[in-house]
Amino acid sequence: MEPVSSSLTLLCIVGAIILVVLIFLVNAIKVVPEYQRLVVFRLGRCIGDRGPGLVLLIPIIDRAVRVDLREQVREIPQQTSITKDNAPISIDFIWYYKVLSPTDSVLQVGNFELAAQGMATTTLRSVIGGILLDDVLSERETINSILRTRLDEVTGRWGVKVTNVEIREIIPPREVQEAMNRQMSAERIRRAVVTESTGTREAAINVADGERQSAILRAEGEKQSAILRAEGEKQAQLLRAEGFAAALERIFAVAQTIDQKTLTLQYFETLKAMAASPSTKYIFPMEFTSLMSNFLQGQARKEE
Repeated sequence: MEPVSSSLTLLCIVGAIILVVLIFLVNAIKVVPEYQRLVVFRLGRCIGDRGPGLVLLIPIIDRAVRVDLREQVREIPQQTSITKDNAPISIDFIWYYKVLSPTDSVLQVGNFELAAQGMATTTLRSVIGGILLDDVLSERETINSILRTRLDEVTGRWGVKVTNVEIREIIPPREVQEAMNRQMSAERIRRAVVTESTGTREAAINVADGERQSAILRAEGEKQSAILRAEGEKQAQLLRAEGFAAALERIFAVAQTIDQKTLTLQYFETLKAMAASPSTKYIFPMEFTSLMSNFLQGQARKEE
């Protein structure tokens, strides 16, 4: 029985040794990813950060704190702040940070995320307290920049870099919202009226321009028509003058061939027509005797 009991005791001792070795190896060997670092404390004293890759620690003597180096995003819950003109507004925002110094993020602050969140809240209220309500609603980018700068100044000594701050929602008081809605409605009405008046003005300008162009065209047409009429009248007068001249030349040519007797007969016909008038006057031309003599001489010659 003694050999059996001694063998069991030996097996227990060997098993205990193996278990201790396994526990030692588990606590001593750490695999650190690329995006993490281990801040190692040896007997309470920081010996720096280790990683990435395989890191060997001394169990019981060494203690390691993991720090994530990736950029992180955290949400600041809705906060009520008072603006410079004493208007209460509710704001919530998110902020992005990245650990640049793992050792400082562990040594300089107990919980830098909680500390940064508290700092962000107080900084937000401080920034909003110095800005008017209208500026808060219209200058989000400016507020984001101010918050990021102030947070980065504080977290810089913790080895943390605040990369960005974004305000997600700003909720003004109900009275302000109603006033903004009325202002928006009035602005839309104003734009509609301006657009309508602009359209009316442009239409009137177009109509006036069309009438002006039409008047110019009518005046130009009347001018051309008057010129053409004047040219036509000129040509007609020239043609009439030429016709009168040709007629006079023809009359003169025919008159050259008329003898004295024909003229005398024509004179008598004229006197006859004058005598047919109901007037009681008698006309005896001075040339009557000479006409009669010429006529009688012509008759005598004819009888011979």
